[in-house]
This record gives sequence, C-alpha cells and structure tokens, in this order.
Amino acid sequence: MRTHGAAHRPTPLQWTRYALGGRLPRDLSPWVLADTTGPGWARRHLTRAVVQLLPVLVLCVTVVPVPLVYRLSAAAGGLFMGLVFSLAFMVETTEHRVAKAGYPPGTAARVRAERTERAQVERRSAYRRDGAGSFD
Repeated sequence: MRTHGAAHRPTPLQWTRYALGGRLPRDLSPWVLADTTGPGWARRHLTRAVVQLLPVLVLCVTVVPVPLVYRLSAAAGGLFMGLVFSLAFMVETTEHRVAKAGYPPGTAARVRAERTERAQVERRSAYRRDGAGSFD
C-alpha cells in the first residue's frame, strides 16, 4: 500500500518514461516537484539526461562500422555535448516538467529560491541567537 508524500514514488517503468520526457500520473505531481526542486535536483536532472542519451550512445558503439576506439570516442564526445546542452537548459527543462505535472510556470524556481533562502537563514541564525558563536 502506498502512502502520500516522499514514500509515493513512481515505478521503475514510470520513472523511465518520465526520464524520457513522458508525463506521470497526477497523483505523483508532488513527487515531480520534490524531484525537480529538492537537494540534488541538478544531479537527478543529469541522470535523466544520460538516460535520454543512452540509446543513441549504445547504437553508436554497437552499430557504426568503424574501429572501436572511434566509436568510443564518438560516444564520449556525444555524451559530453549532450550533457553540456542539458546543463544549458536545465532550469527550463525542470520548469517544463513541473508544468506538465500541473503546477503553474515558475513554481520550481520559486520553491528552490525559498529553500535556498531558508537554508541561509538557518545557517546564519545559529550565530545570531544570544551571541552563540560570536566573539562579542
């Protein structure tokens, strides 16, 4: 039995479809928001990019009729360029994923900004409360 919140995750097949750009069921919308805004969201974005590039890389290494060293270097170069483009459009891509999950545009950026601001306040508050951590 699944519960709501962090424990409610997509199945491996649903995640693969999601990584390839597909939509998840509406009941997984909170998970999509957490996936695109939580700690490690950039790493998860790059993981999805590698999953998207994997079929092309496998074809490049297995089908192209040239020596293996050329196929491997082409695959490595393709992976590098794919990840560069993925990084360049990371924010827009995650915003699009969140919008497909049913949230208004700009939600992911707002949630990440709020989380960053909250973390900064928490980091500084320990040094400002009752003089703790200061040299006064």
